[in-house]
Amino acid sequence: MGKQAKKKKPTMADKADRHVLYQASVQCPEAEVEFFDKTFRELRGRDAKSLKEDFCGTALLATEWCKSDLERTAIGVDIDEETLEWGKKNNIKPAGKDVAKRITLIKDDVKNVTKPKVDIVSAFNFSYCLFEQRDELIKYFKQTRKSLKDDGLLILDLFGGTECADVLEEETELDEFDATYIWEHVSFNPINNHMACAIHFEFDDGSRMDKAFTYEWRLWSIPEVLEMLEKAGYAKTRVYWERYEESDDDDDELEGTGEYYETTEVENQESWMIYIVAEPG
Repeated sequence: MGKQAKKKKPTMADKADRHVLYQASVQCPEAEVEFFDKTFRELRGRDAKSLKEDFCGTALLATEWCKSDLERTAIGVDIDEETLEWGKKNNIKPAGKDVAKRITLIKDDVKNVTKPKVDIVSAFNFSYCLFEQRDELIKYFKQTRKSLKDDGLLILDLFGGTECADVLEEETELDEFDATYIWEHVSFNPINNHMACAIHFEFDDGSRMDKAFTYEWRLWSIPEVLEMLEKAGYAKTRVYWERYEESDDDDDELEGTGEYYETTEVENQESWMIYIVAEPG
């Protein structure tokens, strides 16, 4: 009788959870909640209590929102049931019963959910850019208005910069996981601004989680988004740009501070990420 084949030892990539890695490398809900809190109070003169997180994924932001204040509630909307269930198990449940009872997750198209009305609607991680036609995105923005209280705010993020049209890879070390986060611009079509992106993770044992997440969307520009928000009925829009300062390691290099300020004129950069805040009236 021949020897039994030796069982292959699982690699770090085999054992890793892609949602855990995504949250660690892409999301910063504490900073986002801080921006929501500060901006809403400055513009509305009161504290925001209710949030609807469109394209919520694992509902990490909705969970952090409710953890930040005992009176806060959140609705998370996403069409992917598997991701919602992961969020319930790994984010909402560990946050405790008091937080969990104030979060409602809804499996549906974000354009279908407009009730109950909330103080803030957010659409982050550039998720609304999957609406690649102008009419589609305007329709979505109109639906967000229906979701807002009279003094509510729609808050979006958007990325851009001179290198966004390039095919490239950017790497960030995730020391906690002995891994490297890789953001890839797979392709870009300048005729219609359609771009394909992917997220990969490489591990210290040489294994790789290839295409852990993939995206197909349109790279909308700031003025296009502002014009479509106006077309959808928003009365005022504001752009918040990240404040940069000289790096301690390299005097010629600027690095983001994580602080955002409202502005109407800036110099373009290789890469930027902004917040857009829209007021319904």
